[in-house]
Amino acid sequence: MHERAERVRAVANWVNLSTPLGMVAARVGRAKVRRADHRLWIAEGYSLPFPAAGAFTIGSVVLVTQGSLADLESRFPEILDHERAHSWQWAATLGLPFLPLYAAGALWSRLRTGTAHGANPFELHANLAKGGYRQVAKRPLPRLRRVSGR
Repeated sequence: MHERAERVRAVANWVNLSTPLGMVAARVGRAKVRRADHRLWIAEGYSLPFPAAGAFTIGSVVLVTQGSLADLESRFPEILDHERAHSWQWAATLGLPFLPLYAAGALWSRLRTGTAHGANPFELHANLAKGGYRQVAKRPLPRLRRVSGR
């Protein structure tokens, strides 16, 4: 069943155009693409400055920005599990809607923790620790001042 589920996710990400977008991003970022386990593609050597992360995922393409996947896994052994969870999120949100949804999650997280990951539902679901993130304390929400006509 596990292999069948991975196949469904991989096909969904091709159909929703997120994996082709990931391939374009890899090409633009001059990354070298290869197949990996779990029906993922690894794009190592991504050279653009955005986003600022060791790796990020578009569809079923994991783009590695700092060295090789092996280098990244030596520091964060479960990073591929974390990125695979993001690949599932791309499939679950039907592709491109993932981008504004993730951005909204990052904004919410900045408001609650001062970081883009600490309260971001997508990062929490993908397991912060596996992604190399540390837990961050939530801070109180800012209070809105009541506007009166006086």
